[in-house]
Amino acid sequence: MFKITRKLEYALIALRYIQGQSEDKVVSAKEISGVYRIPLQLLAKILQELSKHDILEATQGAHGGYKLKKSLDQMNLTALIKILEGPIGIMDCSIDTKCVQLDICNIRKPINRVNDAIISMFDNLTLSEITGI
Repeated sequence: MFKITRKLEYALIALRYIQGQSEDKVVSAKEISGVYRIPLQLLAKILQELSKHDILEATQGAHGGYKLKKSLDQMNLTALIKILEGPIGIMDCSIDTKCVQLDICNIRKPINRVNDAIISMFDNLTLSEITGI
């Protein structure tokens, strides 16, 4: 089954929450975790990763937290998935060429067309369309 991971789900929830705050407000991982019952350690790692990729700006200290650094209009779902999960592939052969059946596989081309269509759809979906308030 193809589905969005919890990690990606939590990232989108956090981005929407941060986007809904005033521009100058810094939001802590603990605050988001408390509101949405997201495991704090996992959320903190996700927010750090988003900060490392210049999506969020991190502020250190007792009153530290995160705020948007990049407009969510400027980023698509494909980019976020790649940051958090790596390449998109509905089958291993879509992203890994080490399959022993690769040369004789009779479903690889149609599956890759499906994979390409999914990626295209994600490419055309900005994060602001998902998180828009």
